[in-house]
Amino acid sequence: MNTPIVMPTPTGSAKRPPPVQKEDAMWLQKELINANYADLARAHGQGRKVAATFVPGNLNELLMCFDFARSLPETNALQNGMRKKSGKMIMDAEREGQSEDVCTYVKADLGMLQAGEVGPTGEPMPRPDLLLLSYTGCFTFMKWFELVRHKYGGETVMLHVPYQGEGKIAPNMRDYVVRQLKETVIPALERVSGVRFDIDRLRQYMRESVKAEEDLVAVLQSAKHRPSPIDGYFGAVYYIGPIFTAFRGTPEATQYYRTLRAEIDERVRLGKGPVTPDGDMGEEKYRLVVEGPPNWTSFRDFWRMFYEEGAVVVSSTYAKVGGLYDFGFRHDPEHPLESLAEYCLGCYTNLNLPSRIDMICRYIDEYQADGLLINSIKSCNSFSAGQLLMLREVERRTGKPAAFIETDLVDPRYFSAANVKNRLESYFQMIRQKRLAHADAPAPFVPITPAH
Repeated sequence: MNTPIVMPTPTGSAKRPPPVQKEDAMWLQKELINANYADLARAHGQGRKVAATFVPGNLNELLMCFDFARSLPETNALQNGMRKKSGKMIMDAEREGQSEDVCTYVKADLGMLQAGEVGPTGEPMPRPDLLLLSYTGCFTFMKWFELVRHKYGGETVMLHVPYQGEGKIAPNMRDYVVRQLKETVIPALERVSGVRFDIDRLRQYMRESVKAEEDLVAVLQSAKHRPSPIDGYFGAVYYIGPIFTAFRGTPEATQYYRTLRAEIDERVRLGKGPVTPDGDMGEEKYRLVVEGPPNWTSFRDFWRMFYEEGAVVVSSTYAKVGGLYDFGFRHDPEHPLESLAEYCLGCYTNLNLPSRIDMICRYIDEYQADGLLINSIKSCNSFSAGQLLMLREVERRTGKPAAFIETDLVDPRYFSAANVKNRLESYFQMIRQKRLAHADAPAPFVPITPAH
């Protein structure tokens, strides 16, 4: 079932925008995200502490053991970007001395704090009592929290996660993270919150996490069908929201993913493609794998450039930034601390380039994609470093065409609709030419072995 959501008409506008089409699960996801902002706004008044942390490697189940309300700066920035609020915030941060080359998530967050600490939904954003950084491949995270600490003070805890330089998780890497959890992170959480750690409580949250993770993987892998019932990049933004933020480990997330999976199973049964903001997508003409985060300030226009051409993204690396569940990882209630360590170590931004290339090639093969599209983000070194090398290697290994576009996360100044559209049209033409060349190629010579 698809529920039309009518966006409010801007003041002074004589024409209402067309209604935005969403799956029921997409609408439920929005309700969950808004509920977390309401929870944050009430937290200090209820005597609860607030923790700020990041999406890759976030320790949501552990934070819930200490009754923290959870704020995620990346989510705050992208939510402001989708609401067209981030542009002014970024310029405000630049006027305070931030460089144009600094990650625009950081500048949007700092600009929001400068503007009076009002969150994306218009509710107050409380000052964090604890800054918890699980370092998973992005150096900017450390500088980001350093700036926030200078503004607010409070306790800062860093969980150092070793980089997967050799492309695998070694036992000593996992043991190193577990030791930090026991000796540094958990004592700090107890001290700030005033709540004693209960490992059985952590195990119970992880049991809920596994249920959601199973259903999310089923949804993401449904894109192996033709037509794909989902868009694994634009649509997946909605699907990953609860599990990558403040809801992994909660009954609400379990219910959300159960609902989502049922909706997607029904679309598969009916042979339907994805739901887009303009309704059901038409004929599926191109199947793509996408590397890199989306642009948030022009999200709907960006997505439209794909589905109007019949292009569906069957898999994306961005949808794995908060966990590689489709490669088998599940939180393990029987080994909870070791499980948290392996989760942090396995995040996409903690993988080396050969591992990322292997992953993309696997997606192109398993999802029968026509090729790879890279959206290079101007201010995100964590993703953009090495992407041209990845493009060339994926082309060489798969024989499928690859292309490169450039946008930014939440800075509207760096989204050129005309340039992006031109490059996409050229890429789709390249795919068509590749298909024709393959269709016109002579059949391979097969010698006939005489019968004896």
